[in-house]
Amino acid sequence: MGAFAQQGARTERMPDVTVSAKANPNPVEKSYRKMLKGMDIFQQQYAMSPNSELRFKLLPRKKGTDINTITLAVVGDTVDFVVPIDINHTFALPRNALALLEDAQVVPNRRALSMTWRTDIRTPGLPPDTRRLGDLRLECKVGMEAGLISNTRSLVGELVGAVFDTPAYCDKPAPRYLFFADRPLFSVTLLAGERRQVLAIDKLYANASDDAGLRDTLPYCDCEVLVDRTYILPLGDRTWPDDTLVLFEYMDGE
Repeated sequence: MGAFAQQGARTERMPDVTVSAKANPNPVEKSYRKMLKGMDIFQQQYAMSPNSELRFKLLPRKKGTDINTITLAVVGDTVDFVVPIDINHTFALPRNALALLEDAQVVPNRRALSMTWRTDIRTPGLPPDTRRLGDLRLECKVGMEAGLISNTRSLVGELVGAVFDTPAYCDKPAPRYLFFADRPLFSVTLLAGERRQVLAIDKLYANASDDAGLRDTLPYCDCEVLVDRTYILPLGDRTWPDDTLVLFEYMDGE
């Protein structure tokens, strides 16, 4: 369980200038306390995704957002420290008792609605362009508990207007939780033994491929610049076991 060791790793103090949420009048910050609760869910339900580690991922929400230059800090009343971000835009959040006590915020140097967040849980050793359904189920649960979803209005009907309350939402047969692939999608296929199923088109592209009002509603979804990468899965359908493979075919054919 390498993630647990990482969560207890030494944190890096911020040099010279203390980052404060006041420096950014409209931050896209998240609750440190809630994100730690998400990490607790990962530990409690680790059997869904054995041998994996939990990381959080930063994603663009607006055109022009340079995801490569984002910096991240945990900021409380007296505590502040930098959170290193990997080249793949993921990070592990260290546990810090003082930050928890002070109900600190996880603060990027970006304005609200310019970026979004997801969990990133991956079983090592999978073939390229392949994910594991148990990993993605746990991503949903952790993301719900951590409060990562930042939609501000329904995108299309009930898709992102669904009520996101607790990790139990992920146990519904067909929860409307948006996942993001690494590249624009052509198709997504579920594979469990001899059983194979290609996801219907309404499970891709935020169900917005034929929506005439897309231009008006898209700014209210955190998938705004990632619609061609979105997909939803039958997370609560237990006829698909956790070891089900999720296979991606991309628009670029690679």
